[in-house]
Amino acid sequence: MLLAPVVWILTAIIAYFFAAKTWWFPPPINAHGIAYDEQFMRTLIVTGIIFVLAQFALGWVIFRFRDDGRPANYSHGNNRLETVWTSATALLFLGLVLMGTKIWAGVHFDQPPADAVPIEVLGKQFAWSFRYPGPDGKFGHTDLKFVNDSAGNPFGLDDKDPAGKDDIVSASLKIPAGKPIKLIMHSRDVIHNFFVRELRMKQDIVPGMEIPLSFQADIAGVYEVPCSELCGLGHFQMRTTMQVMSPADFEQWKIEKAQK
Repeated sequence: MLLAPVVWILTAIIAYFFAAKTWWFPPPINAHGIAYDEQFMRTLIVTGIIFVLAQFALGWVIFRFRDDGRPANYSHGNNRLETVWTSATALLFLGLVLMGTKIWAGVHFDQPPADAVPIEVLGKQFAWSFRYPGPDGKFGHTDLKFVNDSAGNPFGLDDKDPAGKDDIVSASLKIPAGKPIKLIMHSRDVIHNFFVRELRMKQDIVPGMEIPLSFQADIAGVYEVPCSELCGLGHFQMRTTMQVMSPADFEQWKIEKAQK
């Protein structure tokens, strides 16, 4: 007798926390994030309505068919009704998937513009490293035999290559606001994952592969970049920051780093 009201009360409480956006996402900082949140809300509204109706129906069934001392009856069900709700579920699911396909494909298939800022990303247990081309716009040659983390050379830059003399290596990601960015990601050891909540983007980095990721951040600030793929005992400490700067501040930062 009391189980039905408990189900209804719990359903109302859960629906309230979602409607009030308690413990919600941080605000997005680019157009992709805005589109992602809109699609998420559409999906949440559809599934939320179905959840509430289903739970209230469950409560009604518990109340209506509670044990009242009479012999239990057996039902063969309703094949037509089951066909209708199964078909409706499939159509809703496929419709939501198709609506979100463009958002997903825009990240993984669209090519970055020619003026995108190239940045090489290296994931390793348990730290991030980022490399920028200098004024010549070219990355210098690298080789595994030159890798030396203690000497500040995680990429294995060849000091005999003139193109690499002005390369900038940083432990945190610095990017200009409102400019397209092209990340060229590699892993030295195991699978890592580049994740920025405010961008609404996650990308696995697989050893032996070059993984591209393009995006644009429009709001200045400092945002956390954790590895979100379990990569070993020190996984918890593999995090850095992404600082979105004004274009002028970004250029000034590159000049200062190149002079060191």
